[in-house]
Amino acid sequence: MSTTAARLPFAKSVASTSAAPLGPRLAGFARHLAAQVVPPAVVLIMILVIWEILCSRPGAGLPPPSRVLSDTWELIVHPFFDNGGTDKGLFWHISASLQRVALGYAIAAVVGIALGTLVGQSTWAMRGLDPIFQVLRTVPPLAWLPLALAAFRDGQPSAIFVIFITSVWPIIINTAVGIRNMPQDYRNVSAVLRLNGFEFFWKIMIPSAAPYIFTGLRIGIGLSWLAIVAAEMLIGGVGIGFFIWDAWNSSHISEIILALIYVGIIGFLLDRVVAAVAVYVTRGTSVQ
Repeated sequence: MSTTAARLPFAKSVASTSAAPLGPRLAGFARHLAAQVVPPAVVLIMILVIWEILCSRPGAGLPPPSRVLSDTWELIVHPFFDNGGTDKGLFWHISASLQRVALGYAIAAVVGIALGTLVGQSTWAMRGLDPIFQVLRTVPPLAWLPLALAAFRDGQPSAIFVIFITSVWPIIINTAVGIRNMPQDYRNVSAVLRLNGFEFFWKIMIPSAAPYIFTGLRIGIGLSWLAIVAAEMLIGGVGIGFFIWDAWNSSHISEIILALIYVGIIGFLLDRVVAAVAVYVTRGTSVQ
């Protein structure tokens, strides 16, 4: 009897503890969601209202948001049409650009991490290569395009090369910094465990430098997306950059604005994807 009485308050407390947090958790999630969504939504509404007011006046150079929506409604609701040639929906233009970015960026990631590891690990490599890298990385991306067209004689590999040469430098530099900042204790542990070169690289060096590497990868993906839009304006063909240039030649300003909105959203999503991978790989130690 006494044992049951002693256990009863404890049972009640356990039941209340397991049932009570659901409400506060939902309230906390709602507050967090509101804190994340409401401020940008308010700012966006303010921008749209100001834009509508300023561009609705006679003689305004840009269309207001209401006109942009009406002019581009067919492009928004029918992004998958394909009439042959370059007359395609926005989905196909964005898809073509993303394919070029994926290939050029993948090559840049592999080459950048490899060269960055070499420069960070070897003093001689740093003295020999670092000055060259510092000079080449200051060359504007589009300045490489004529040279790429002369070398490859085709727009597709030229665009991929421009993406590669644009995004590889931050990956190299950040990887080299991460390798050079690796604690000496890690090297000592490697010596004690008698790890070979590959094991040291894969198990010690890369995990130690991962936050720096992913910082470079995030910068690189943003630069890749910027470079492909600019390059496609010059090489032509299917792509979001060509779509923008073609809309300008046709005086379709509303289509340009719509394309720029898509460019911004895709760029943001690419950055978020790399950031999510970084958090998973580095267990939250990478820069957010």
